[in-house]
Amino acid sequence: MAERTATVERNTLETQISLSINLDGTGRSDIHIGVPFLEHMLDQIARHGLIDLTIRATGDTHIDDHHTVEDVGITLGQALKQALGDKKGIRRFGHAYCPLDEALSRVVVDFSGRPGLQFHVDYPRARVGGFDVDLFQEFFQGLVNHAFMTIHVDNIRGVNTHHIIETVFKATGRALRMAAEQDPRMADVTPSTKGSL
Repeated sequence: MAERTATVERNTLETQISLSINLDGTGRSDIHIGVPFLEHMLDQIARHGLIDLTIRATGDTHIDDHHTVEDVGITLGQALKQALGDKKGIRRFGHAYCPLDEALSRVVVDFSGRPGLQFHVDYPRARVGGFDVDLFQEFFQGLVNHAFMTIHVDNIRGVNTHHIIETVFKATGRALRMAAEQDPRMADVTPSTKGSL
């Protein structure tokens, strides 16, 4: 089986990002982006997705975290698309429900070749520590736009904002793992009636 890895660099006037991914990893992460709460959430994707993920980013966080959060999402999307290649033999669809104490979220993924985001998460608080939780939608929008994938994110219940967000990211990791997994019954088949994704 060919290695499903990618390394992507994205440099703009606002951010400089280097990201490496291995879809068939063990869940190791080495993430330094200057936004600690997002680092914690990206670690959840790596661990629960069994994706090895290395990210280095510097950005204009002295203004706010917006550009760094969005651009990390964009860069992760680009790396996912590159690592998946022609998508032959993958399961394509993935889903997961993840709880954390009182919080429960569901994430459904389709490596459809079409960007689409349905993000239905209401937060009891606007911030966790100093982090503006509205930025998570920007992260996911950047991710789907550049991975050419569809994601449905639904928080089903929760009262603790940190718990809600963590369930979303754990479920994202597990749904990505399922969707990207090689299906031995599909072998070299593209999982689409169109013949391409």
